[in-house]
Amino acid sequence: MIIRMFKLRLLNAVAPAYFFSATAVTFIFHFCFFIPTIFQSPGISLRVSTVIHTAVFLYLMLNALGNYVMTIKYPAESANETVIPACSADCSDKIDAHYLLNGRHFCKLCKKVILRRDHHCFFTGNCIGNKNMRYFIMFCIYTSCTCLYSLVLGVAFLTVEYNISFENPLTFLTLLPLSTGYFFLGVISGLQFFLVLMLYVWLGIGLVCAGFCCQQVLLVARGQTYCQMKRGQLVESCSSWKDNLSDVFGSHWAVGLFLPVQTVEAFSGEVAAHHHKHD
Repeated sequence: MIIRMFKLRLLNAVAPAYFFSATAVTFIFHFCFFIPTIFQSPGISLRVSTVIHTAVFLYLMLNALGNYVMTIKYPAESANETVIPACSADCSDKIDAHYLLNGRHFCKLCKKVILRRDHHCFFTGNCIGNKNMRYFIMFCIYTSCTCLYSLVLGVAFLTVEYNISFENPLTFLTLLPLSTGYFFLGVISGLQFFLVLMLYVWLGIGLVCAGFCCQQVLLVARGQTYCQMKRGQLVESCSSWKDNLSDVFGSHWAVGLFLPVQTVEAFSGEVAAHHHKHD
């Protein structure tokens, strides 16, 4: 138990550092390699395509970072409980959190009582619940879009700079093993190998975030949390799927789709806890 908690706390510290490192690397590749190479224009100071792709990348990246900050700024913790309640008798969570009652959990990593806890996100370093679920979902969406967009530009960069054709799907599948061999043989530089590695990182993060986002939206529409699903507990929500989505995304949900702004009322998490007393 002690070793498992140590690993979780270590992951809780390393994951945010990995996120910011990957973000910085993505910025550097875009503005130092992709944009100048793919959209180079001799004799022309600035092309329209350069402006458009730069604006698209900044929009996706800043939305991802903005929702990341909002996820941390508006935590799902209970503002009314400073004393940790006793764990309920039917608690099945023995590692990272204790299930209390009325949809409340005590997270051992956050050391706080969490309302309608869904899961603990190691990349943000806090728990995800009704109060910040909307920001977390949008963070996943824009992170996925940013990574997949970076993947497309990365492939275009390799095509323009090194004349690598990706018309055959096997080219991308064999790119990493071949690049690894060429790197150890001294055929390609460390920067070239690192770029190829980042292509697979962007693909992996993009697909994982997209899949995780779909799962979270489905759970929200059903009025269920990941904690309940993990315990095998099926919840019949009293509200419709539209009301469940509105409870998480807020009344001004359309604005929140395009801008990382607060669209969820501060007290929505407290109200939701009372609506799910038997979860």
